[in-house]
Amino acid sequence: MADTLPPSTALGDVAARQLANATKTVPQMSSITPRWLTRLLHWVPVEAGIYRLNRVKDAGSVNVECSGRDERELPQTFVDYVENPREYMLSAVNTVLDVHTRVSDLYSSPYSQIGEQLRLTIETIKERQERELIVNKEYGLLNHIVPKQRIKPRTGAPTPDDLDELLSLVWKEPAFFLAHPRTIAAFGRECTRRGVPPPTVALHGSQFLTWRGVPLFPSDKMPLEQGKSSILLLRTGESRQGVVGLYQPNLPGEQSPGLSVRFMGIDHRAIASYLVSLYCSLAVLTDDAIAVLEHVETEKYHDYKPEYK
Repeated sequence: MADTLPPSTALGDVAARQLANATKTVPQMSSITPRWLTRLLHWVPVEAGIYRLNRVKDAGSVNVECSGRDERELPQTFVDYVENPREYMLSAVNTVLDVHTRVSDLYSSPYSQIGEQLRLTIETIKERQERELIVNKEYGLLNHIVPKQRIKPRTGAPTPDDLDELLSLVWKEPAFFLAHPRTIAAFGRECTRRGVPPPTVALHGSQFLTWRGVPLFPSDKMPLEQGKSSILLLRTGESRQGVVGLYQPNLPGEQSPGLSVRFMGIDHRAIASYLVSLYCSLAVLTDDAIAVLEHVETEKYHDYKPEYK
C-alpha cells in the first residue's frame, strides 16, 4: 500500500507564492556587447550629413632648406591641395518599432513596456552600427586600407612578430588593436608558446591584453570565416590625422549623438509606432592611420609537454 503524506500543518510554498511579488529583471539580450570600437573612436559632428576630407596633393614637393650663415637665396614653395577631395555621406540605420497601446497601458509595471522595447531596439541598432563601421563596403575600416598597409602573418597564427610589423606601419601614436575574441586568444597562445605572455591593463573597468603597451580590444563584429580573421591597428582623432567617427548633431528627438527616436502616431489597430534612426559614418584621414594583419589563423593550438631529463 502506497505511503500517504501526513496532512499539512502550515501554509505550503505553492499557495504562499500566490501572495508574493517576484523580483523581476529588465529584459536581457545576449547579443549586446561592449562595442569598444564606437567607444574608442573620436566622433566628429557633421553639418548637412557631408564630411569633406581635404589632403596635401604632394607633400614631397614642399621645398624647405636649413639656411647657412651666408646670404644664399631662400627656396620658394607652396602647398597644393587635392582638387577633388573625397566626401563622406552619413549612412542611416533605421527601424520602426510597433507597440500595441493595450500592452503598454496594462503591462508597464514595474517596467515601462515602451521604454524597454525602445532600449532593446536601440541596443540592436548600435550593434549594427559597429558592424557597419568595420565591414561596410563604402566606409568600413576593412575597406579603407591601402595595399601597403596590408600584411599577412608569417606562420598563419598571429605572433608577436606580426603585431610588431603592424606597429611599424602605424607608428605615429597608435591607439589600439581591434580583433575578434578568438583571434586575441590565438595571439595569447602564441605568446605563451614563446614564453612572452603579454601584459594586461585595466581600461574602462575591464582587463585587456596589450602588446608593446598598445591594448587589444575585442569585437565579435570582426569577420571570422573558416577559422580565419584579421587584426586592425588604428590611430584615432582629427588632431592626430587618424580615424574619426562621423555623426549628425541636433536631430529631432535626439537620444544620444546621431541617434533619434520619433513618435509616428497610432493607427486604427491601436498600434503606436516609433521611428528609430542612427546616422553615422567613418573617415580615415591619412593612409598610415590604419593597418591590417589579414588571413590570421585562430584555431592553431600547441601541445605543451614537460621536458624530462
